[in-house]
Amino acid sequence: MDDKQEEYVLRRRGQGKSSDKGSASLTEASEDKKKDRPLVDGDEVINLKPNTYWLTRIVYLRGIAFIYFVAFLVAYNQNKQLIGDTGLLPLKLHMEAISKQVGSDWWKRIQAAPTLLWLAEPWHDVNHWLDGIAMGGLVFSFIIILTGAANVIILLILWVLYHSLVAVGQRWYGFGWESQLLETGLLGVWGVPLLSLAALPQKTPTPWVLVWGLRWLIFRIMLGAGLIKIRGDRCWHDLTCMNYHYETQPVPNPMSYYMHQSPEWWHMTETFGNHVIELVLPFFTFLPRGFRMTCGFGQIMFQVILIISGNLSFLNWLTIVPSLAYFDDRSYSVFFSKLTRRRVFDLQQMQEEESPMVDPGLLRKFVNMVVAMMIGYLSLPVILNLVSSHQVMNTSFDPFRIVNTYGAFGSITKERTEVVFEGTHAWDPDAADAVWEEYEFKCKPGWTDATPCLISPYHYRLDWLMWFAAFQSYEHNPWIIHLAGKFLMNDAEASTLISHNPFLGKDPPRFVRALHYRYWYTSFWDVDRRHWYKRSIKGIYLPPVDIRMLKPLFRRMQWRSLG
Repeated sequence: MDDKQEEYVLRRRGQGKSSDKGSASLTEASEDKKKDRPLVDGDEVINLKPNTYWLTRIVYLRGIAFIYFVAFLVAYNQNKQLIGDTGLLPLKLHMEAISKQVGSDWWKRIQAAPTLLWLAEPWHDVNHWLDGIAMGGLVFSFIIILTGAANVIILLILWVLYHSLVAVGQRWYGFGWESQLLETGLLGVWGVPLLSLAALPQKTPTPWVLVWGLRWLIFRIMLGAGLIKIRGDRCWHDLTCMNYHYETQPVPNPMSYYMHQSPEWWHMTETFGNHVIELVLPFFTFLPRGFRMTCGFGQIMFQVILIISGNLSFLNWLTIVPSLAYFDDRSYSVFFSKLTRRRVFDLQQMQEEESPMVDPGLLRKFVNMVVAMMIGYLSLPVILNLVSSHQVMNTSFDPFRIVNTYGAFGSITKERTEVVFEGTHAWDPDAADAVWEEYEFKCKPGWTDATPCLISPYHYRLDWLMWFAAFQSYEHNPWIIHLAGKFLMNDAEASTLISHNPFLGKDPPRFVRALHYRYWYTSFWDVDRRHWYKRSIKGIYLPPVDIRMLKPLFRRMQWRSLG
């Protein structure tokens, strides 16, 4: 302990030298403050000051760690089937294509695909790598959830591990929330100690660069989502988008059905409220504390409503995390123990008196300034995109996804269509007596009497991509043909991605096909209330195929599923 720290400790204990007028005055002021504190049943009531963020950091760390945990759990359960050795879009083929394009230069490789999986070359057995990355992420994120503490090393490890999956995830990881998780998680690196794992690290107050970095992030997320809407679908202007959204969103839940039944005037109110939340409320970010808290509360409640009304992966849970930075220690104090509040109160006192014991040091201050300038510089193309009439959403302007642009539902689908797989044992798939049995996916609409799933924040990546595939042809989605081939083989790995394979435990089907249906909700007044949906066939999406027909294609695509 140096002389300044020792002097401060003596002052706090009231043992400073009487001849030191500065020390005496500080001690007297401290005693006066103690006398002014109200007492209840002989114990202190601790009122934390506003505009410090010790507790905010704990809440943020637990929030981002929870999202990481869910994301790595999804990866552990599904990545082998999606991008593994015999996955629908094998990682090996993807990495070989990148390697062929950029050559052996390591920096070019990292820029093209920032992933640890370059170390797995020649990628003959990547399943163990995929499991190892996911398990590592689960362990480190769980530590943060338990302790409410993290350091630079742990948060960097989580960021690198998840980046390693996003960079090679191809279509399965091609959504805005992947970049959003990476950006939200990386901000935490600049706001925690280098090595300490204390929830309230005395030498590392929560820096302004973390608090304002998170606020800047949520500002861009919400404003980007609002602007892409008013520049996109006409229904956002005439307030009719919510007439369709609940029925046509990617993966509805049971509440989607009931919310769809609301009267049109209520749907118009919802649409107008969406514009207020996304286009007006974000600007409260730059106003005084009361306005910021109003903004934070409004944004969080908005995300809660979205969580209730649909299965949008962990997107809405993740979007809550930066909104947590609108609230300070005084706001969060009610959620923490008296011991923690007392500890934070003492830290606030020390900060206020500029104690050397809570001084982060010149190096930390310099790093904060450098990070702020980096975020500002990388935000320039994002800002230009926001003000552009040709705004794009969910795009990264740097290979490491440090600062990104976001947006959602710039256009609303007015009609729900679904791809439904079927298989048959019949020798002639066109015979009138051929019996076709339907495959049922885990979450997307299929059987009309099946209750919609409720899985948020968990995420079924195949079900989500099936929603997009219904807008296109199978030629635009070669993994559809790969999936059909796996169904023809009764592939056990692929069967874990769906909820019902009618041929599992039996002879595999001789033919598999996919039909294209239109789906719409039943209403409260329908006679048959056992069904959530009605459907009518639009046509054949994938004509009947058998193994003999697919083998040449599988050889050409280098898919190993059919041998």
